[in-house]
Amino acid sequence: MFTLLLVKLPSNSVASCLTMAGNDVGTQYRSGIYFYSPEQEKAAVESMEKQQKLLNRKIVTEILPARKFYRAEEYHQQYLAKGGRFGCKQSAEKGCNDPIRCYG
Repeated sequence: MFTLLLVKLPSNSVASCLTMAGNDVGTQYRSGIYFYSPEQEKAAVESMEKQQKLLNRKIVTEILPARKFYRAEEYHQQYLAKGGRFGCKQSAEKGCNDPIRCYG
């Protein structure tokens, strides 16, 4: 599953700006890949190196060991499936290949 996520990540959010996503700026918008094993770390590093070569630009997505994650507020749960900020619902079904529309 981890490798599948790495395949999907670049097409959705390859970060070339350190602390920015769309028009939002701040450390909370930094993109990251968080691993649980040395094998996952190796796969993440190789994936980002491959993307840098393909895109011919530096990618600043952080790759770090997974730490404790905190559940977001309830109104952020299934945020895009609920319509996001523009009221345009997006499928959260397993296997859905729709592009993620985080900003509209």
